[in-house]
Amino acid sequence: MTAKDHDTIRNADSSARAFVVMGVSGCGKSSIGAAVARALGGTFIDGDALHPASNIAKMARGEPLNDADRAPWLIEVGKALARHDETTLIACSALKKQYRDAIAQAAGKHVTYLFLDGSPEVIAKRLTKREGHFMPAALLASQFETLQPPTPPEDAITVDIDQPFDAVVQDLLAGIHETS
Repeated sequence: MTAKDHDTIRNADSSARAFVVMGVSGCGKSSIGAAVARALGGTFIDGDALHPASNIAKMARGEPLNDADRAPWLIEVGKALARHDETTLIACSALKKQYRDAIAQAAGKHVTYLFLDGSPEVIAKRLTKREGHFMPAALLASQFETLQPPTPPEDAITVDIDQPFDAVVQDLLAGIHETS
C-alpha cells in the first residue's frame, strides 16, 4: 500500500470510529491493530495493559479467566474507547457477545469489531514462536471454548489470519473502507 492509498483510506473514513481488534490469544491483535491504526491515522491501545494485575497473575499461572475476572477489564476497555474522540483501535480478545456488549456499553458509542479468525492449528503455531507474553499456549483451548464469533446484528469485519501479515491488514482496511 502506498502513502497515497493510506491517505485515501483516511479521507474515506473522516469521522472518528471505535474498533476492537478481537480474537483468541496469539491471533495478532496487537501487531495487526497497530498497523491498521497507523494506516487510518488513528490511535492504538493494547488492551492487555488494562488488565488488573490479578488477571495477569492468574493467566501467567496457566489459569483461564472467568467472567467475573474479565468484567472490570472489559469496562476499562470500553472506558478507554470513550476517552478518545479520534479513530481508535483497541486490542481485546472480546471472546463472547456479552463481553462485546459490555465494552460497547462502557464506551457509550458504536463499536466495530475486527475479528481475526484463525484455526487452532494456525494459532498454536504462532504461540510457540511468541516470547515474553504472560498468556501461555496452554490456555489456547480454553480461549477457543469461550469464543463466540460475532454475528449479525453485531458490526464486525472478519478476516482469516492464515495469510501474510500485510494481506490481513489490507483485508481489514478494505472492510473498514466498505463500511464507512
